[in-house]
Amino acid sequence: MTLYEINSAIQAAVDNCIDPETGEILDESLLDAIGGLQMARDEKIENICLYIKNLRSDADQLKAEKQAFAKRQAAAEAKADRLTKYLSDVLAGEKWKAADGRAAISYRKTTSVSITDLTQVPEAFTRIPDPVPDKAAIKTAIQNGQDVPGAEIVTGKSIQIR
Repeated sequence: MTLYEINSAIQAAVDNCIDPETGEILDESLLDAIGGLQMARDEKIENICLYIKNLRSDADQLKAEKQAFAKRQAAAEAKADRLTKYLSDVLAGEKWKAADGRAAISYRKTTSVSITDLTQVPEAFTRIPDPVPDKAAIKTAIQNGQDVPGAEIVTGKSIQIR
């Protein structure tokens, strides 16, 4: 039985066991059923909470594993870059090919732009990142009574499961 079904059954039992006009209990056996349904509801809620905690624990473990793999990836990439530079320094532009043809080193000409003084570069050749609002500063300003057009503080609820 789902939590929704349990809540509906509890409401139906309450509607059928108490006279709405007098408040008199019409059927005591339905009150016992409500108690059992309430226990089932509490058990269902507890199980869902425990499932959420397990999922969050799994997510934390996966995040830690992802970070460990990212570190290993970065280390492997850095080592490959260092070895590439080492070979480039040793060969100093000389082409090389393995006897069995499984590896070869060659060079190609590349070009890139180097900025010597950013202040002298014309504005037409610069990019400005998109504006990003400082939400912490906006919140503080609004809380201090300042009017910030286009922004407001919204109050909500956040569930805490421990």
